[in-house]
Amino acid sequence: MSRRCLSHGLMMMIVMIVALTFATVASAQVTWKMATKMPPTSPEGKAFQMFADLVKSKSDGKMVISVFPAEQLGKTEATLELLQSGVLQVYPEGGPYLSKYIPELNYMALPFAFSSREHWAKWMDSPEVVGWLDKVAKEHNVLVLGKESAFLRGPYRVMVSKKPVKTLQDLKGLKLRLHPDELSLAAWKHLGTNTIVLAWTEIYESLGRGVIDATNSPMALVESMKFYEQAQYIIRHDEFPQGMAFMTNNKQFQALSPELKKAVLEAHKEACEFSVKIMSDEAEKSIERMKAKGSTFTVIDKKPIEESLMGLYRQWESEGKMPKGFLESVAKAKAQL
Repeated sequence: MSRRCLSHGLMMMIVMIVALTFATVASAQVTWKMATKMPPTSPEGKAFQMFADLVKSKSDGKMVISVFPAEQLGKTEATLELLQSGVLQVYPEGGPYLSKYIPELNYMALPFAFSSREHWAKWMDSPEVVGWLDKVAKEHNVLVLGKESAFLRGPYRVMVSKKPVKTLQDLKGLKLRLHPDELSLAAWKHLGTNTIVLAWTEIYESLGRGVIDATNSPMALVESMKFYEQAQYIIRHDEFPQGMAFMTNNKQFQALSPELKKAVLEAHKEACEFSVKIMSDEAEKSIERMKAKGSTFTVIDKKPIEESLMGLYRQWESEGKMPKGFLESVAKAKAQL
């Protein structure tokens, strides 16, 4: 998309935002807008709305956040521009999207680099990651509220496959859909899969036509996307833990009164706690419903996968292809558990 077309699109979105929010927030002292990808009825969508409702409640109506779900205001690239410019104030999404500003942040989602969610959360609190996020806030005006790891997304990652996948060997030659990310593509190619880049919305049809054999997905989206209708095997592999970075316009957050800052941070904390409960509950119910329709749910032993990839990652480190000290910081985080 050209810069001219993008700018025109942003102007149209700004006009729509103003029109949609003016009447409902006129009495508030501070009015913010939050854009999200998820529909309001999804587990994540419910947590996002809860955050907005809590901000209003905790501020006694002095601050109101209007939620624009399901990409109403555009895709990630456009939304991040709106956020930086201050037209939007909050955009909850995965931290790796911030790698457009600091490339190292893409390593938050390095496949099979972390032994558990607790390991990943400990690493997310490391000086390296905190430093990267501070740099994004200071140099690019995007602040991450609280801790990304506090929001449970997924609640874990799985592979949905037309073929059973029980061991590392079963991955050889598997036609696996991936998103366009160099780290993930290199890792899964190393494991022997035939990687195919496709848009998220093309997965269902591609499974049905045999273009792909499998796709990775957060567990929470397998049923809603109906992947199980085309591929009966659901394999939990915990490819990488996922959280939710509540990306916020830094200047506008810093301009809030101490009272309103407190309301926002408390609302974020409680919405994260809600996500932990609703994601886990919804995943268990979803698995049972899909099992009743013929799906098979298994958990793969990921240790051989981790060992295989660690060889690749050490090679990258020796060649200077990953952030200096990354593997050391990951090992240190694990030792601190």
